[in-house]
This record gives sequence, structure tokens and C-alpha cells, in this order.
Amino acid sequence: MELNQILGYIGALIVGLVLGLIGGGGSILTVPILVYLIGLNPVTATAYSLFVVGTTSLFGAIQNFKNKMVDIRTAIVFAIPAFIAVYLTRRYLVPAIPDSLFNVFDFEVTKSVFIMIFFAIIMLLASISMIKTRKKEKSLEQEVQYKIPLIVLEGVVVGILTGIVGAGGGFLIIPALVLLAKLPMKLAVGTSLVIISAKSLIGFLGDVQNLTIDWTFLTIFTSLSIIGILIGVYATKFISGEKLKKGFGWFTLFMAFYIIYKELQ
Repeated sequence: MELNQILGYIGALIVGLVLGLIGGGGSILTVPILVYLIGLNPVTATAYSLFVVGTTSLFGAIQNFKNKMVDIRTAIVFAIPAFIAVYLTRRYLVPAIPDSLFNVFDFEVTKSVFIMIFFAIIMLLASISMIKTRKKEKSLEQEVQYKIPLIVLEGVVVGILTGIVGAGGGFLIIPALVLLAKLPMKLAVGTSLVIISAKSLIGFLGDVQNLTIDWTFLTIFTSLSIIGILIGVYATKFISGEKLKKGFGWFTLFMAFYIIYKELQ
């Protein structure tokens, strides 16, 4: 087993660990790990990421459901348009993107480069979400009403973004649940895991019809991520996830710029 592959499996464990500790963000590492350490192409990596993120989030969602930290009504309203959008994106939109998009001087923007640059932009947004404080969210939480049309629209947008980049989108879902559905933060985190697991796994079904899946590798990688989230959930008894969140946000910001630099070389 090569060093990069070993590091990739360690990365799978870290993805789950971060998800367990801070309730999100870990999935944003899955695609870079699969592309730069395992050596998969971005289309396959985003597909595998949907399965890993969906399955790992499902374990967290079940635990939150047992603890009555899931708003079923909101999850259904958000998840249905989200998983329809992510399925259609993976089934039809991503395969329809041409291998060569355009040239900027002598630099060719390929499908792979476009996906990774777009992913890096999403990482930038995610890092800002993790770095900033939640004071604004808490104050706005009391000023908004439960707005179903906006929740449905947000579900569609998040579904399309998830379909393209293969990340869970928790950094977009949680603020939407707080602001549009007026959920308390802890309830929003638990509900977001249900939404993430549903839309990611259904989105992955769109790839099963387009790609040859290495189920052995995917099972090992996902199992390590699940072990990580179980360790992370247990570790929250001793470690403050909120204190780690800003640090991970800065790391995500660095990774986003690294991906842009690497892809534009």
C-alpha cells in the first residue's frame, strides 16, 4: 500500500472525526483527499464523496433523532427538493459538462479543473461560515418566520451545489434552517444531518448509472469515516467543538487557496 493511500485512509478517519466534533465541515475534506491522495478524477471523487458523506451523516442523524434533536417537518420540506435537484445534477448535468470548456490564453479549463475550482469557491464560503461568530444568527433567529417557499428554493440551490462538488453543504443548510425555519441551533444541526444524508445518498444513485464503482475501496473508506464520527461524538464530552470550529475554518480557507493554486498551475 502506497503512502498516499495510507494517508488517504487516515484522512477518511479525520473526516468523520471532524463531523463528530463540530457537527459539519468534515465532508469538505473528502473530495481533496480522494483527488490528491487517492488519485481519483474529480467526477469520481465527487460521486464517492456523496456516498461517504451521506452514510456517515446518516449515523449522526440517527443519534440526533434518538435525542429528539431533529425537526421532521423541516427536514422533509428541505430534503425533497434538495435530493431531486442533486439526483438530476449527478444524473444529467455533470455528465453533460464537456471535457474541455474554454481556454484562457494558453490555459485550458477542463471539466476536472472547473469542478475543483468551483469546489474551492464552496470551501471559501464554508470557511467563512465556520470562522465567523454566530451572534448574528442568534439575533436574526427571532426576527424571521417559517417560510416554506424560501426553504424549498434553498433546498434546490443546495441540491445543485452538492451535486456538482459532492460536499454535504451543512454550512449552507444550517444557517438556512436557523433563519428561514427559525430552528434553535442544536435542532438545526441535527436536522441538517438528516437532509445531508438523504440528498447525498439519493444523489449518489445518479452516479451508479454513470460510473463504475469500486465498492471495496468505498466501503473501507466509508467505514473509517463512520469510526471517526463515532469517536468524534464521544470526544465532544471532553472537547468543545465550537472552539475547534474556527481553527478548522482557517484550515479550510488555506486548503481552498491551495486547490486554486494547484489547479491553475
